[in-house]
This record gives sequence, C-alpha cells and structure tokens, in this order.
Amino acid sequence: MQLHTAPTQRTDYASILRNYSTEEAAAILKVKPQTLRAAVCRAGHYAGVRPHKLPSRFLCWNAAEIDALVRGEVA
Repeated sequence: MQLHTAPTQRTDYASILRNYSTEEAAAILKVKPQTLRAAVCRAGHYAGVRPHKLPSRFLCWNAAEIDALVRGEVA
C-alpha cells in the first residue's frame, strides 16, 4: 500500500529545514512576539503549532507549519 503525502511547495533542502524565530513568526502571523510566547507558556502551542526550544532557550518555529497557518490550513 502506498501512502499519500501532500505535495510541498518548498523543494530545496535549506528551505525544507527552515525555521522562523519568534520575532519572524510573529511578523508573519501579524501578532506580537509575546503573544506567541504567552500561548506556548499557557498551552504549549500557538494555534496548534509547537515550537522547538533551542539550547540557547530561544524558540524556533517550523516554517512549513507557520506558512500553512497563514494559508488557513490546519497545522
């Protein structure tokens, strides 16, 4: 049985692994960075998107999930 995977618009290796900082993700989502931080603190995610915590304690957000959220798709 073959699994169906959704086609992705980004095909180059660097963009597939792309992450946004909290500030970049907030600008794309048109919210304040603190809105993202508060949502993660309260619920562990923002609209279903869970960030990764870096060793430096900063959050990084998966670019594909943020872009899907902006397009109105379920993250």
